[in-house]
Amino acid sequence: MSTEPSSPSLLERILAYASLTIIAVALLSFFATLIVGMNDRFAMAEGLWPFVYGFSLFGLPVGFVLLILLLILSQRRRRAEFRREHGR
Repeated sequence: MSTEPSSPSLLERILAYASLTIIAVALLSFFATLIVGMNDRFAMAEGLWPFVYGFSLFGLPVGFVLLILLLILSQRRRRAEFRREHGR
């Protein structure tokens, strides 16, 4: 068994940072929407707030799909490394 830790590929790093960023921004926009909506619900219909609300609706599912894709890619890489080490 190899003692060297396997390093993730560039695609895996990009997916990890992208999913983390999208999920964090979606959660922040969700909480901002809640706070502004509780104070003045009519302000939510104008300006930039419809975009902020839309990002909170679509950002979390997109981030979740990116996380699943990252999980699949990392498992494929680990399986290939295991097969290479054990000659299968």
